[in-house]
Amino acid sequence: MNNEKVRIIFLYKDYFSSFFEKQRQKVKEKIIWTLRVIETIKQVSEDYLKHLEDTDGLYEIKVQQGSDIFRIFCFFDKGKLIVLANGFQKKTQKTPKSEIERALKIKKEYETEK
Repeated sequence: MNNEKVRIIFLYKDYFSSFFEKQRQKVKEKIIWTLRVIETIKQVSEDYLKHLEDTDGLYEIKVQQGSDIFRIFCFFDKGKLIVLANGFQKKTQKTPKSEIERALKIKKEYETEK
């Protein structure tokens, strides 16, 4: 994998960090690997980064470790900067509305503060 960054990932406050710290080591490693893919590959597959329809610029980063599935919400700022919001373990087919609402709230907070 090319190490030259196409995008920069930014951790806003401790929303993502508090989720990340609670994960098992294997999950942390897979999250870091996935974030590196997103940072360094020009055309990122929807298997890793997908725009959420009907949300004002919200994306989800998809991470799978074994049978466990995780989602990390993020959004872009100034094109190449990806701001990480909240993450959660996905246990149902549909993404919980409460998690999407939380991510949108974080996005709004970020935009208000910058």
